[in-house]
Amino acid sequence: MAVPKRKTSKARRDKRRSAVWKLSAPALTRCSNCGEFKLAHRVCTNCGMYNGREVIKTEA
Repeated sequence: MAVPKRKTSKARRDKRRSAVWKLSAPALTRCSNCGEFKLAHRVCTNCGMYNGREVIKTEA
């Protein structure tokens, strides 16, 4: 059975673990109607448009 020859230091252990838990920022795209940033494949919260048609009625 494989046994480590030396104790792994806290710095080495933490360096290895640091990249695993990083969260990536959501990919934002511009709305083709109003130009506001929105999540991809979602209805625009500003104007209510999705894929070139109005899905949610918004007040003017």
